[in-house]
Amino acid sequence: MTFRLSSLAIVFLLSALCAAKPNCSPRETFDRPIKASNDLSRILRAARSGDRDAQFLAGLTYEAGCGMDQDYMQAARWYRKAADGGHAGAQNNLGGLYLQGLGVEQSDTEAMKWYLRAALDGNPAAQNNLGYMYETGRGERSSSGTQNGSDEAVKWYRKAAKAGYAAAELNLGRALFHGTGVRQDLVEAVRWFEKAAGSGSAAACDQLGLVYQHGWGVRQDYAVAEKWYRTALQRGFSPASRDLARLDELTHPIAH
Repeated sequence: MTFRLSSLAIVFLLSALCAAKPNCSPRETFDRPIKASNDLSRILRAARSGDRDAQFLAGLTYEAGCGMDQDYMQAARWYRKAADGGHAGAQNNLGGLYLQGLGVEQSDTEAMKWYLRAALDGNPAAQNNLGYMYETGRGERSSSGTQNGSDEAVKWYRKAAKAGYAAAELNLGRALFHGTGVRQDLVEAVRWFEKAAGSGSAAACDQLGLVYQHGWGVRQDYAVAEKWYRTALQRGFSPASRDLARLDELTHPIAH
């Protein structure tokens, strides 16, 4: 049996990316929302005094460039200060900068190091990112002794998914669907897709559209599939428009 799932974005770097507008907000935050640039001077004062949360916020503000130009070097500088002090959110974000080579020299080894520190501290974003590193072969040797194992990826996805982290719920569902690093279980995969959708994942909504359209792990139901595709579109997942169009062609064929 051949399955098709639409392409999933596995990297969820948790770097807050938004347009340079005074009131913009990040797609994802860690502990607190980004402060507007007119609050940066207060944040920097606290950061210079050694406040780890303020150092993290300074890095987040520079990375996002909300109301100011993005400055990845400054972001990396402040993340590192907070990360060295044990701030898990900053460790995760610093790992993201290393993975992309933003403000620092690109290094999968450094990315892995910082993701692992934050993941061991219980940060679900870092746990998900660590899973990505293992799944894509960019991680170091796993704790089980295998090199870049998908089984190790599933372990970290599961930790983050149990904490209710949407990206990891989606990734765990995907692993279960394909039987990657875990025994294939379509019913369980759908359960995690539903959890991810409930946690706000637009991509998970599209996945649910696909499984209901094809009857993978559920009873085939075109009406439910359409509902999920439309929900994905409403949440901004543009690839769902293609899947919705294909479903429409299937249910409303053009007469010749």
